[in-house]
Amino acid sequence: MARLTRAQQQERTRAAVLVAARQEFAEYGYVEAKIDRIAERAELTRGAVYSNFTGKRALYLAVLVDAAERARDAAEPPAESPDSVGQALGSFARVWLERLPFLGDTPGSGHLQLRSLSGVLNTEPARAALAELVRFEALLLALALEPRSALRAGTVRPAGLALTLLHGAAGLAENAPGVGDPFDLARAAEHLAGIALGDDTEPPHLPYVAPARSTEAPWVPPGGLRDEITGRPVGFGDDGVVVVLGVGRLSAAEDAMRSARPDDEVTIVVVTSDPAEIGRLARLRIVDLVGCLRRVFTADRLPRTRVVFDDTGTVPAALGHTSADGLDLSEIAVRVHDGLITTYATGRGAGHAVARRRSPDSGRSGAM
Repeated sequence: MARLTRAQQQERTRAAVLVAARQEFAEYGYVEAKIDRIAERAELTRGAVYSNFTGKRALYLAVLVDAAERARDAAEPPAESPDSVGQALGSFARVWLERLPFLGDTPGSGHLQLRSLSGVLNTEPARAALAELVRFEALLLALALEPRSALRAGTVRPAGLALTLLHGAAGLAENAPGVGDPFDLARAAEHLAGIALGDDTEPPHLPYVAPARSTEAPWVPPGGLRDEITGRPVGFGDDGVVVVLGVGRLSAAEDAMRSARPDDEVTIVVVTSDPAEIGRLARLRIVDLVGCLRRVFTADRLPRTRVVFDDTGTVPAALGHTSADGLDLSEIAVRVHDGLITTYATGRGAGHAVARRRSPDSGRSGAM
């Protein structure tokens, strides 16, 4: 038998730890789970566990991400997409609610099935990141609900309400499995499409965003990344808008998408200085949502926006930002045309500033 390479051995160890951790969390729940028992289940040392995961929180999130990725990759697309926003919200809710635990499930296994974060997010950065992620999830759902029209707050807000309804039902089901009729909840989600939520006005802060700068810098895009919506590799060589957002600023993606023109190729690159925990949290939430979208919408109705996880910071580094400090609150955006960066902005509102610039200006500065 051929000897395993170091990389293969590491992957085998990591897989064994994930299997053992899933068993431990299902039996004891997150709070009562022990790293020592996980190591014993995997027939490994405690050090072997910590060599692959920074701690129990990171390991728990890794278990949830693994389950979400498996569900997404196994998702069967429907024969056709729903005909209306209301039908789409109802269909999405029915798919999402399949995770609700049954009365006979153990608390630990029920929490795993729900992708529960109860008792896990006890740090301020994690809670702040989750708030941004919920808004980003609403954006992605809205982009699937009305893929052929300009993004409107009038679609994003009902999408956010639907997600609030579903996560509220999940929170109740954690402590009282079997409470609440999933069919009633799906019908309620469907009716959210008809709720009037006020004027669809431009956010008041956008007029104060500094304009993007013109430039003519060469664009040497990084490789090895992929779009989480389609699963296809992203080469970044196409013309379009690239918006780098820290997990703590993901809500700014909505401003960028509302300012982009319909034919823009928009790529949202998600970065963090804490890939072990905050990065896994972001991956969990987005991958989980995409898995549901793939079961509700045909491929041509999935969000056109590309979503890329850049755990090592290769994209901001290609734009001259090599430090990991402050990545979670970063905003960097560029417009690429014919292999050149023609427009550049950084700071709050960068994505909006670049997306609204319709064409390269003359007299470019020649440097970012």
